[in-house]
Amino acid sequence: MKITEAIFAGSSTRVQERPKERLPEIAFIGRSNVGKSSLINMLCGTRKLAMTSATPGKTKLVNHFRIGGKWYLVDLPGYGYAKMPRKEIEKLEAIIRDYLNHSDDLKHLFVLVDSRHNLQKADSAFISEISGSTIPYSIIFTKGDKLGPVAREKQILSCMRQLEPVIEGELPRYFASSGETGLGKEDILSYIEHILK
Repeated sequence: MKITEAIFAGSSTRVQERPKERLPEIAFIGRSNVGKSSLINMLCGTRKLAMTSATPGKTKLVNHFRIGGKWYLVDLPGYGYAKMPRKEIEKLEAIIRDYLNHSDDLKHLFVLVDSRHNLQKADSAFISEISGSTIPYSIIFTKGDKLGPVAREKQILSCMRQLEPVIEGELPRYFASSGETGLGKEDILSYIEHILK
């Protein structure tokens, strides 16, 4: 699969506010500042689709991007904020839960994790919760260009082992990626194509 057209279709805080045209949805979520916007832009072949920022918490709405008129790429707010008022955190959590619990068009959820570090508590908690739901999901390890190939694979395998005690069922599929170098682009897009079929 190659994305040749990606158009911003709208932002929302509740499922009923989504774009009216119903299409399959592939969603992306991760801790704040995990590199989600950079990954989305890399997959879509543009640097201007999702707004990137060094400031955590830039995405505060559910953003729909219509891809080739056939499906939506959904950019969800991040989780695990530490430097944000409790009311703001609760508001974002409510937006995320509303989408995950009520979007009938969600076909797959990609959970983004920083490949440079061990799993954070917020990552483990979120993935554990998702594993107990009916939502199909997999993991994308971001910022893969920051480590050499051997170190990157070692760190990713360590993270996957950390997941074993906290999730229900089999370990999810995972991908290594880099928004800077394009690492993982073909594998992730091929997997999305497989899901949509």
